[in-house]
Amino acid sequence: MTPPRLDDQLCFALYAASRAVTRAYGPMLADLGLTYPQFLVMMALWEADGVTVSQLGRRLRLDSGTLTPLLKRLERSGMLRRQRSTEDERRVLVTLTEDGRDLGSRAGEAHRALVCRLADPDERGSVETLRDTLHALTERLSQ
Repeated sequence: MTPPRLDDQLCFALYAASRAVTRAYGPMLADLGLTYPQFLVMMALWEADGVTVSQLGRRLRLDSGTLTPLLKRLERSGMLRRQRSTEDERRVLVTLTEDGRDLGSRAGEAHRALVCRLADPDERGSVETLRDTLHALTERLSQ
């Protein structure tokens, strides 16, 4: 049997594309003072502020061992607050600070510039189709 070719593998194409996109975000994120994983956390919170750590973990597909250090660093930098629920001490609520909310508008501008770099305006539909296909793939593999 012939061994598989690297360039024929979907997993390698996804891995290489993910690394390239993450690298492209690098300068923008450096200006914002965020790492890429921190940026993902902040985007989730800009969409839905005041969620529990477990809700955030499900949204980001991260376990608490990965998410908690990210949240601690963002809290130390003044972007968010974590506090135990008064109703259920097992639940920790995550809310953006004013600085965290303000960072969202700066991030939005930088993100739009990156989208322009990813695809010309007439190619954006194909990028959206690719994104939707990847979401569907993730869902299938998560079942």
